[in-house]
Amino acid sequence: YLGVMPAYSAADDALTTKLVTFYEHLKDSSVPSHQATVLLFDPSNGTLKAVLDGSVITAKRTAAVSAIATKLLMPAFAEVLCILGAGVQAYSHYDIFTELFTFKEVRIWNRTREKALKFAGSVPGPVRVCSSAREAVTGADVIVTVTMATAPILCGDWVKPGAHINAIGASRPDWRELDDELMKNSVLFVDSRDAALTESGDVILSGAEIFAELGEVLKGTKPALPEKTTVFKSLGMAVEDTVAAKFVYDAWSAGN
Repeated sequence: YLGVMPAYSAADDALTTKLVTFYEHLKDSSVPSHQATVLLFDPSNGTLKAVLDGSVITAKRTAAVSAIATKLLMPAFAEVLCILGAGVQAYSHYDIFTELFTFKEVRIWNRTREKALKFAGSVPGPVRVCSSAREAVTGADVIVTVTMATAPILCGDWVKPGAHINAIGASRPDWRELDDELMKNSVLFVDSRDAALTESGDVILSGAEIFAELGEVLKGTKPALPEKTTVFKSLGMAVEDTVAAKFVYDAWSAGN
């Protein structure tokens, strides 16, 4: 799969296109499933200004958006973080979540236990490796799903009432990470309504109603409802890559 994600931000005076490849590896591979490159152009004349590592930008900006959603939607006293999946996005989410929030416990589960053990051994803080997804999510206040699942791996009856879920995987209309019970009994937030209704199997196949876009919460036109069980379905938006790429380019330029 080859995706092309162009975007322009007038506020940032930035024009970019991200090229992203996605390969579902049938066997565990050292090559990431997603690889990307961001091209940054001068919006005044179309000149190519920079070629940036889009894989790093994608990992960082996705986790940053999840962190914003979590700050707005998580319960007031969140003590347990659970991550389902142990790939690139698991690491980027762990990094920013442990930097911004204070959790008493971090848990991880992965389909391949060896990868979960490797993750736990390579991050700076203590992580509890769980033998099942159910064990990992039971009692968790914040849950992050960053898997390659095509069928639900997170069930609503496992989830603590009032928990917040960041659903990052299952970016195809026929793929799922979350079951119908969780989707229908949670308040659903998305990054883009249009994208969620055409790309997200969790949203399309469950028939769950979208309550708000994250941007509407940030603007104050929709409430956050952190006292409810909430799901943020993240598919990623090209403008996030644009803002991130311009930030990186400006920081590099200042250093030169």
